Amino acid sequence: MSVISEHHEIPNYEEVFTSAKQHDYCVAIFVINEGEKLRKQLERMNDCNLNVDIVISDGGSTDGSTNVDSLQALNVNTLLVKKDVGKLGSQMRIAFSWAMNKGYKGVVVIDGNNKDSVESINDFVVKLEEGYDHIQGSRFIPGGKAINTPVSRLLGLKLLHVPMIRMASGFKYTDTTNGFRAYSRKLLLDDNMAVFRDVFTSYEYHYYLAIEAAKQGFKCIEIPVTRAYPKGKVPTKISPIKGNLGVIATLFKVCFRGFNVK
Repeated sequence: MSVISEHHEIPNYEEVFTSAKQHDYCVAIFVINEGEKLRKQLERMNDCNLNVDIVISDGGSTDGSTNVDSLQALNVNTLLVKKDVGKLGSQMRIAFSWAMNKGYKGVVVIDGNNKDSVESINDFVVKLEEGYDHIQGSRFIPGGKAINTPVSRLLGLKLLHVPMIRMASGFKYTDTTNGFRAYSRKLLLDDNMAVFRDVFTSYEYHYYLAIEAAKQGFKCIEIPVTRAYPKGKVPTKISPIKGNLGVIATLFKVCFRGFNVK
């Protein structure tokens, strides 16, 4: 029986395959056309003895990277494919609603581009077990590492993103653009957080969750992680001008409570 109430808006999606639940927690990987990067990441994850079920929430890949046989051979538990509008936020809502209905106690979230320290996933599970509700991965606290981070990204983060999220949330976040995080079942199902509304379709979802988790008194913490960019041209799905302006506009809207429950 669904635990997501009928007034919540979940994008249409297909559960392409799923296996029996093995763990109390899952890791949701968000992908769209990640190619070999996804395969390499999953191979690394297989070497880590992770205490999570692996769930892929695909935005509609067409490059063959989410081939069912290949994913199952790499111990992926479930493949969910978005069949609706929206980008990252829609993929996240799909994964969260699916995980809650399956009875998971919390969800770790990570990109599928092989940049993050997948061996840190169990560290997020430990904090969820300790009762934390929003766990933010950070490259900028002791134990964290930022490798080959583009200067433009660092400047935007340090001069704009972090100060604004801190101001809006009252929590001293240090790495607010990092999508390597975890959320408790308690937070995701809280009526005041209202995380399943269809206003969340893109990056605003990450910002909203970080701000409102702190403002509404949920237990928040940062833990150290590593994010490594390849040398050379920065691989990104955000266009240099229009995309970055859109991110900034979204940041301002979230920080000034434009996505809060009316």
